[in-house]
Amino acid sequence: MAKDMRSWIAQLDEAGLLARITKAVDPRTQMGALLWQARDRALFFENLTGFPGWRCLGQAPGDIDYAALAFECERDEMVPEFVRRSDVLGATRMVSSGPVKERVLIGDAIDITTWPIHQAGIRDGGPFIASGLMIAKNPKNNRRNMSFHRLQLKGPRKTGALLYPRHNWLNFQAYETNGKAMPVAIMIGHHPMYYFAAATTTEYGVDELEIASSLLEEEVELVKCETVDIEVPAHAEIVIEGEILAHVREEEGPFSEFQDYYLAGAGKHPVLQISAVTMRKDAIFKNIQNGAEVEGCVYHKVPMSGQILRRIRTVGGYADIKNVLVLPGIFGVVIQMTPRYHGEAKNVMMAALSGEYHHPKVVIAVDEDVDIFNYADVLWALSTRVNAQEDVVVIPGTKVHAMDPACPQFGTPGSPGWHRVGGKMMIDATKPPTCDPDRRFEFERLYPMGGETVRLEDYLPAGSPPMRKRGTVPARP
Repeated sequence: MAKDMRSWIAQLDEAGLLARITKAVDPRTQMGALLWQARDRALFFENLTGFPGWRCLGQAPGDIDYAALAFECERDEMVPEFVRRSDVLGATRMVSSGPVKERVLIGDAIDITTWPIHQAGIRDGGPFIASGLMIAKNPKNNRRNMSFHRLQLKGPRKTGALLYPRHNWLNFQAYETNGKAMPVAIMIGHHPMYYFAAATTTEYGVDELEIASSLLEEEVELVKCETVDIEVPAHAEIVIEGEILAHVREEEGPFSEFQDYYLAGAGKHPVLQISAVTMRKDAIFKNIQNGAEVEGCVYHKVPMSGQILRRIRTVGGYADIKNVLVLPGIFGVVIQMTPRYHGEAKNVMMAALSGEYHHPKVVIAVDEDVDIFNYADVLWALSTRVNAQEDVVVIPGTKVHAMDPACPQFGTPGSPGWHRVGGKMMIDATKPPTCDPDRRFEFERLYPMGGETVRLEDYLPAGSPPMRKRGTVPARP
């Protein structure tokens, strides 16, 4: 049986990570707050004010810790597991039909204003579809691309579309240069592996649906759209079909974005005109709350961490890289490694700052005795292992992410020249390298006497409430 959003809901439920909300919830005025607060479990809304018959899923996963459930591995193994699964592209297969074809709506039969599209933040320009994965084709070679694009609700058959200057923007430019609209399909609601795949940046022309197949470890079944020449996953909840209009721009935004700010990216953006909708007969709508350390950020952190890990392992004769984690706001990266030589950590960090993604502008290197998923531990390494005059390097005048509000903007959103310029920073918070064992020994972390065998829970009186602890005793070096 193909993995889809419903199998994922069942998996969350079985793991105790799903809360079913039966009390009435208004997607426009209440859902954003509920999703924001639900960091430790997914929310499945079964009673939506003003939207009878609809159900909705959000915050699934809303935290990096339980994203590992999708990979069926431990949290610390999730990023290496992403790399392992995506080393070889998977396969797609055309089928005649699928659940997403149970209802077909064409033209004026469509009214997406009747869908439970939530408003995430108080300053948002209105409700946005943040869970839509846009599938479009390169008009020269017909290769598919699937990626995240926020879609602002503008009418029954119309949305705004922020096309960040990456692969689908290049596709759109190829159409618009010839005065043509770009056919697109927007998939809403599927297994999280599709979302991880869509957030994976690699060479232009790689089909993210094949990456999804690799991550799922199964073939992706596809069906043809009704009104555009695009193939879409057969087991999705909803697919929107339409065109991004050529030479049409309208005000779009503000929107609660991944950095925890509203205004980045707001401006004149392209417009989507909807021609058809196909969906399951009892479709479940997927809402994604954006911001730092919520679902929208989680989908980007895992593949970005994985792609950086894959590349920096090859630096300087294959560096000893243990793990990588993108930090809150996804402009920062922490690398867990064992430095072998003086200066090796800086070589690795330079590679992390200049890769497939525009986001990284701050990179921190730490040793394997630092838990990179514990931000307090990372801060401890910064406080105790950094000599600022030697271990902090700032590289000025680099191209940074176009939606980084801390850096000056050039051009305008929605135009070909849109970009920002700013500094990038490397912080070496590693111990001295293994080639200097005496100096490295001075930075060995304290380890409690009896740490291998003594556990606090064995000494508490029966019935005692659980104690708030810093964590488990670390592995002895």
